[in-house]
Amino acid sequence: MKFSYLLPATILLLSCSSSEPTKLKEIASLSLKEVSGMEYINGELWALEDSGNDNKIYKIADDGSVAKEVTITNATNTDWEDMAADKEGNIYIGDFGNNNNDRKDLAIYKLAAGNLGTAADKITFYYSEQKAFPPKKSEWIYDVESFFVQNGNFYLFTKNRSKGFDGTVSVYRVPNKAGNHAAKLLGTIKTCGDYHTCALTSADISPDGTKVVLLSGDKIWLLTNFGTDNFAGCDMKQLNLNHYSQKEAICFKDNDNLYIADEKDGKEGKKLYSIKLSEL
Repeated sequence: MKFSYLLPATILLLSCSSSEPTKLKEIASLSLKEVSGMEYINGELWALEDSGNDNKIYKIADDGSVAKEVTITNATNTDWEDMAADKEGNIYIGDFGNNNNDRKDLAIYKLAAGNLGTAADKITFYYSEQKAFPPKKSEWIYDVESFFVQNGNFYLFTKNRSKGFDGTVSVYRVPNKAGNHAAKLLGTIKTCGDYHTCALTSADISPDGTKVVLLSGDKIWLLTNFGTDNFAGCDMKQLNLNHYSQKEAICFKDNDNLYIADEKDGKEGKKLYSIKLSEL
């Protein structure tokens, strides 16, 4: 019998149950319902929400409430899906959510440290491989919810929405400079074959630049030994969280400790968690 991969959440929760306890530590309930990206910058945790929400970023207090909100006056929240930051404290907003694979206005906004309310640069990009908007559903591979910035470039990991999902993720590079750029395909990696637990929703790189984490509903993939930017040919390890929810944001607090957030899903979610990579 053939089943659709779009399973009800109740079935998913059963299928993702584990006899092992989760090492996720719930540290706060969030006042924001749809956190889709986070970054820990200079001792502060910042977050944003995705499509249908305001063009704002939010500083998150220890209790999960909003300590400060900043409106980005010259940026539109079409579908903000992830947040990144560089060593200088600049923040980057990934406006590249593309559920229907039909967008031609993909962008990354740069917020300069010390002046977060105005986008200092707008970096736009496109996929040279995409010829139709949208393409046929077997080629819905141009959505992104995960990126980070490193050494003058952004690295994007696609959220495969294609019919016949097999866990393939395309890795793209976009230069961190104003202008319109063709995203360079670096190669592909593979997570696993179940869309709900293996489609990527967020990414981050460690402060020392030696580790990358990719997030899904109940897993983290740890990337190491990638050299300068060989993120499609590096070592990759799957780490099970033993906890399923609509997890949409991950970031490093330091080289071992991570923050993770999930969105509100019925009566569940809207939580902030912490976990140590060394414990997984």
